[in-house]
Amino acid sequence: MKVFKTSQLLVKYLSKKTRPLGMVPTMGALHLGHLSLIKRALKENKSVLVSIFVNPTQFDNKNDLENYPININKDLIELRKVSEKIIVYIPKVDDVFGNITKSKPFELAGLDRVMEGKKRPGHFQGVTTVVFHFFKTFAPDFAYFGEKDFQQLLIIDHISRTLKLKTKIIGCPIIRENDGLAMSSRNSFLTSDQRKLASLLFECLQLAKSNAKKIPYSSLKTLISNFFEKNEGIALDYFIVANPKTLKEFDLGQPIDKGRSFVAATLGKIRLIDNLDIP
Repeated sequence: MKVFKTSQLLVKYLSKKTRPLGMVPTMGALHLGHLSLIKRALKENKSVLVSIFVNPTQFDNKNDLENYPININKDLIELRKVSEKIIVYIPKVDDVFGNITKSKPFELAGLDRVMEGKKRPGHFQGVTTVVFHFFKTFAPDFAYFGEKDFQQLLIIDHISRTLKLKTKIIGCPIIRENDGLAMSSRNSFLTSDQRKLASLLFECLQLAKSNAKKIPYSSLKTLISNFFEKNEGIALDYFIVANPKTLKEFDLGQPIDKGRSFVAATLGKIRLIDNLDIP
């Protein structure tokens, strides 16, 4: 397994022999969700590049950045278990940003103004700044992102297409625990009691899916709000059903025929998100 700490050395290593190149950008704290992306990339490409970089510009809360779980040695062990052929890029901040650690402005067609973008101003500009840098520097043929961060997936696909980048974006299904909880690096912070409550996010999405065509959307939102109010220890942040291409929320007066439901909730200081198709 090749490990690089600078983009200069990595670019020198990459060649026609490493193509097609698939990339899986991560912030580390790797779990089965990440590994599923990497395994798919290995099947579909000659080489796979995995970046491990905790991007400071996508955190609107300094405490979140400082407390983000980092264990590079454990991550490397997990990657070796998957394949020795993986190329790993573990840069320092200055290798990505140079002397100024700052996001660049991107036109994101309003995709960044709802849900997570509304709750975390500047978050997606930080994400796109780093992903754009990776795509321009390493020019992967394909890049793999999980649907758990569905809004992020849409935004990255948007910049890849509108800026005519070489990289094709591949969305991959959410990997869940046995009780339905979407796998996330943040799950490691949950207490045992919080972990039990966390499965309610997926339960609420299933409840919404089973009722979406039966009642007006406004009633569906009330149903989900009441669902969370019955459970202490978990607080609903938002629940919306939106067009899966534009993220435009549906009309409150109509039942939902087809869309995607999104939920965010907090358990103590931990904030979790999830989403599910409504066919």
